[in-house]
Amino acid sequence: MKPLYISLSLLLLISCSRQPVYTVPAIEGTDIVIDAGTLEPDIPRFYTYHYRNKNINFFVIKTNGKILSFLDACANCYPAKLGYRYDNGYIICKQCSVRYSVSEVEKGFGSCFPIRISGHLKGSKYLIPVSVLQRESDKF
Repeated sequence: MKPLYISLSLLLLISCSRQPVYTVPAIEGTDIVIDAGTLEPDIPRFYTYHYRNKNINFFVIKTNGKILSFLDACANCYPAKLGYRYDNGYIICKQCSVRYSVSEVEKGFGSCFPIRISGHLKGSKYLIPVSVLQRESDKF
């Protein structure tokens, strides 16, 4: 009975710590392409880019009149591979429960904050170089 209990407990731990998988973004050439017109103000949209058998999660958010992008990984808690969740105006670390107001997420205060990634607006498209995500693959 003990081996069964240990096996079930291990399976439960593995499934609970599983990294989420989100919508796969469009790719054009060497860029991830997000239609900026589909972004709702102050609500992050999460995506998953697949690279070398890894799911590299990130989110894009329109806030304070600009569009920002971040890894779905905390500068401190990324080894847990749990990322963030959005709840009622806050982005919350799933590992340590530190929460940021959406309007302050870019400030990155404290030891737990989303890792900012570069992107830029070109017309109605927000572009993130694929190379940026590939460079950060060690976080996933």
